[in-house]
Formats: sequence, structure tokens, C-alpha cells
Amino acid sequence: MQSIASENNLSETAFVDVASIPFLIRWFSPIVEVDLCGHATLASARILFDDYLPQDSSQISFSAKRGALSAFKRGDLIYLDFPAEKPTTEKKNKILARALGAKPVELYKGLDDFLAVFESEKAIHAIDPDFGLLAELECRGVIVTAPGDQVDFVSRFFAPRTGVPEDPVTGSTHTLLVPYWAQKTGKTELAAVQLSQRSGRLYCELNGSRVFIGGHTKKYLQGEISI
Repeated sequence: MQSIASENNLSETAFVDVASIPFLIRWFSPIVEVDLCGHATLASARILFDDYLPQDSSQISFSAKRGALSAFKRGDLIYLDFPAEKPTTEKKNKILARALGAKPVELYKGLDDFLAVFESEKAIHAIDPDFGLLAELECRGVIVTAPGDQVDFVSRFFAPRTGVPEDPVTGSTHTLLVPYWAQKTGKTELAAVQLSQRSGRLYCELNGSRVFIGGHTKKYLQGEISI
């Protein structure tokens, strides 16, 4: 699986055991296995709904390193049902500030990632990271976030330590982002945009100890791998 993910050279590749109930799912970046990945799970759900499950199916259960996960349809969106993370306050980190080229107004830590909060969407656009320095941090990656101009919040995600300098869209980071912004805004339903070069919009909801992360999907490629 690691070799296949390396050949794919995408942020993450998901592997699903369709013979297991619930479906066993694992994710690999080009260089390591990761504990949680939203975008590849969303893609997996789309394929399972289209090609492996009855047409009237509306929910999928997964088994993963982080425990029970699920995906469900709501209108023309597919939502992921992931465990929420509570951010814990971190002290100032000189390496992180140097690596980002900007000092965050707040800094937190989740299970996997640092969460650096800035004042504006403009500041998030302007960040030009030093990926070598970021790779020195003891974490999967660094999330940068701020209030959005047209949505509730925006973010970017850098994970050079796992072979992903900047991820296009990262569902798993929103298990940390959504509880943070729900507390800040007093809202449980939030619209978000990840400001990567490709960009992506996410429809989020905090539901107790769970985070629902919704997005549109489109099948891009179907083929065979020779091993």
C-alpha cells in the first residue's frame, strides 16, 4: 500500500477492504501511513455509493485507526462523520513563527497538528512557508486559519513531514477547526474554504462530540493497477 501511494504521489491514497463489515479503511501519504484523512474518505464514500452499495443506500460505516467513522448523503453532498477534537492552548513556538514568516495571534495543538490562528483571510493568503523548518516540528502538520471574508473561516494546511508540502483540501483538519470556530462564533453550522491553489469549499457542522464535514464529489479516474 505504501508503494502504491508513493507511485500515486497524491496527498493521500485510501485503501478500502470491501469484504469487511464495517469497511476497513487505511490512508497513506507518499511516505507514511496517516491516522485520519477526510478527503480520501470522501472519495472512497463516493465510489462505494456508486459501485458497491444498493442505490437506495444513504450511509456507510468505516473502521479505522481512530475508531468508528461514517459517511452519509444529504442532498447532493456527502458528509463525513468524524470525532471532534478539542484544541489545547500552546505556548509561543519560535520555529513555527519563523517557518510561517508570520506570528499567529493564537496557537493551539490537536492530536496531530498545530493550529495557528491569524487575524484575516488576507494574512492566510500571504503565508509563504519555509517547508524545511516546518518539517522540524513534532507534528503531522500545521493548520493556519482566520475568519473568512465570504465564509465563516478559511484555512491552509502544510505537512512536509508526511511528504505533503501543502494539501489541496483537508477534511481531517476540520475535526479541530470546526470546534474552535464553533466556540468563537457561537454557531454549530459553518461554511469553510481551504485556500490552496486548487481550493475547496466545506460544509461543516458540530454535533456534540462529532463533526460532520460535507463536500461535493466528482469521479475523475477509473483504472487498474498492475502489481
